[in-house]
Amino acid sequence: MSTRAKIGFGDALGDLSGFAPLPRVKTTAPPVEAAAVAGFTSREAPTAPAKPQQRRHRTGRSAQINIKAKPDTIAALNAWADEQGISIAEAFEKMVENLKDSL
Repeated sequence: MSTRAKIGFGDALGDLSGFAPLPRVKTTAPPVEAAAVAGFTSREAPTAPAKPQQRRHRTGRSAQINIKAKPDTIAALNAWADEQGISIAEAFEKMVENLKDSL
């Protein structure tokens, strides 16, 4: 027969008769207010900012270019492409053509 290992509490945990559950507090507040008073937080996900519109077009372009730009520059490019009714790739191609012509 095996015996339990001693962990150093002695008989301090032997008598738990002094412990009793706390009395339940009834509230008349709506559940949301009662939860706020009790310190609970909502599990609902925070509202995320609106996602930008997807810009996928099947055009046969297979090469990719990745650049870093300021957010306001990207927003201006997207706005201009939307005004023209063209994709970002087409807008980039037109800009490159115009740059070649101006040199």
